[in-house]
Amino acid sequence: MTHMSRSNALRHVSLLLTLALVTGCLGSIYGWQVRTTSTPLPPSFDPAKLGQEPVAILGALAMAGLHGNEMPLDHLLGEVLSKVAPHIHVISSKHSMSQINQQGLAVEYTRMRVDAELSYVLDRESLRKIGSAIGARYVFQPRLAAFVQAMTDRWTFPGLGVLLMQTRSADLRVSLQLWDTSTGELLWVSMAEGTLQSEAASRDYVYFEDAARVALGSMIADLLNRKTASTYTPLNKLVDSLIQIPLPEPKEDGTKTAAPPSQ
Repeated sequence: MTHMSRSNALRHVSLLLTLALVTGCLGSIYGWQVRTTSTPLPPSFDPAKLGQEPVAILGALAMAGLHGNEMPLDHLLGEVLSKVAPHIHVISSKHSMSQINQQGLAVEYTRMRVDAELSYVLDRESLRKIGSAIGARYVFQPRLAAFVQAMTDRWTFPGLGVLLMQTRSADLRVSLQLWDTSTGELLWVSMAEGTLQSEAASRDYVYFEDAARVALGSMIADLLNRKTASTYTPLNKLVDSLIQIPLPEPKEDGTKTAAPPSQ
């Protein structure tokens, strides 16, 4: 390769890199899809009741091998509920955990969690005590079942080995239960399986937070609309907005603060 042709090639690479970087910065919307499977609600239960009595979020559980990855899930559920279902009076997981500990139920709560990881059942008596301590008639129990991130090189400049574009992806599986603390009844169960992809020149992952938000938002949409199986994509603007704008954060007492105005 002559000096002139090498110089032209480098200028071409520089231009392509600039375009790729700009595209990566501007491309804030993922390609994503979430499929949900949910149980029917009992005929006696109206989802409108969730707007009449406090609903608490318990700390997320995880399948074996994923412990530690589930930690943000319950906090993200609180944020998603404040956006998708603002009429629900949500008691945040942080407030729930504080009340459980302050009222001397930490050991019993831990035992209930350990049993639930194996049985998927929240013990009735423990649930009743915990619901009373938190002040919640209903509780959401999230669980992380799978999460994988990947990067695949899509476009490199021939002969120079310069990476210009990657496909970044994340696959997530998460479940959500709704329990009645006063009766021990499991009212509703949902499972969501989602995949997110993005083409960019940066080496940033498709993050857990974004994958979790659309998966949780899709399941809550099923609950509110009494659906038992759905497919969600960016065409669902409400769910898609969960990964594009800041969400209002639950306060310590479970109420929500207003979201900051969009720029």
